Amino acid sequence: MTAFFLALLGAALVNNLLVLLPAGADAVQTRPAQLAVHGPASALLIALATPLGWVLFHGVLVPLQLDYLQLFGYVPLLAGLAWLTRIAVCRSERAAISLAREPGDAARSLLQAGAALGSILLAQEQSFLHALAQGIGGGLGFWLALKILADLLERIDHSAVPAAFRGGPLWLICAGVVGMVLLGLQGLAPQ
Repeated sequence: MTAFFLALLGAALVNNLLVLLPAGADAVQTRPAQLAVHGPASALLIALATPLGWVLFHGVLVPLQLDYLQLFGYVPLLAGLAWLTRIAVCRSERAAISLAREPGDAARSLLQAGAALGSILLAQEQSFLHALAQGIGGGLGFWLALKILADLLERIDHSAVPAAFRGGPLWLICAGVVGMVLLGLQGLAPQ
């Protein structure tokens, strides 16, 4: 049980899929209004996809000696789960239904599936319990990093920022600051 908790904590804070790993980097553009849909949908997608990807790899591909086709198996899994998690989150939050129909949301869901793919690939050589902890912790950590970045960008929107730093440069600076904060937790990772 201690290994599960350490893997969960490590996936959420230390090996964060958004800040410390390049998976799901498109999600940095999420604003607080969009976070009502994108945050929970991404967290649910990662939490479901990681153990299911592990089962697909170890339960289907390895026994059939098709493990070299792992990415071709993960893409339909992630596309279906991205669609299902978006529907589940939008139905659970009535106010978020209008946000889910914005142009480009389907593409954003598939791009955020990159974080889930990264989580699957990180956990596929571990045990199922570790994959489950990686999925839950990775999803919660992804949502936490999105929330921190959205709050930071919201504060900056209400302050005087030079024109040269507005937009992309400021987003990169904010992501770097959040990454440095999470790098301070690097010693917590289980060896």
